[in-house]
Amino acid sequence: MKIQRKYMAHYLNAAFGDEPASYVRLGRDLEEYAPELSANVEKKANILGQTTVVIDSYQKQGEVAPYYAEEGDPLFEKLQAILDGDLVLDDLKTDMVEVKLWGEEGGSYPAVREECYIEIVSYGGDTTGYQIPFNVHYTGVKTKGTFDPSANSFTPAG
Repeated sequence: MKIQRKYMAHYLNAAFGDEPASYVRLGRDLEEYAPELSANVEKKANILGQTTVVIDSYQKQGEVAPYYAEEGDPLFEKLQAILDGDLVLDDLKTDMVEVKLWGEEGGSYPAVREECYIEIVSYGGDTTGYQIPFNVHYTGVKTKGTFDPSANSFTPAG
């Protein structure tokens, strides 16, 4: 049985830094969100005609476009603060939780939280509304655990 896309949920923490977590589910205006894995691949051919392949790391990133600004949305407020303050470096650091909504265990679901940085691509948009598209750059620092959508909270495993 195929799993519908709506069951792979992505929650971005709109609270950056030391603020208490404030997770916002991505997807309201998105037709697609698919983090891309750019692998570091090394291929070597020897004189016997054999090729070895070594994949030693991934550069993971996702694109959130379009993103429409909505008053009262904590993610919009953070994105606007990044724009207004020309924020850089660790002021752009937050985390993303990927939640597998097909594996419920007592109201919570298996999840992986990963540190990431937000890069705003542009702002403004067309007549459909104020847009702030952005990229999510993952660091690879992951924590397994569970996510409770009703409480909007992540609990690390163990």
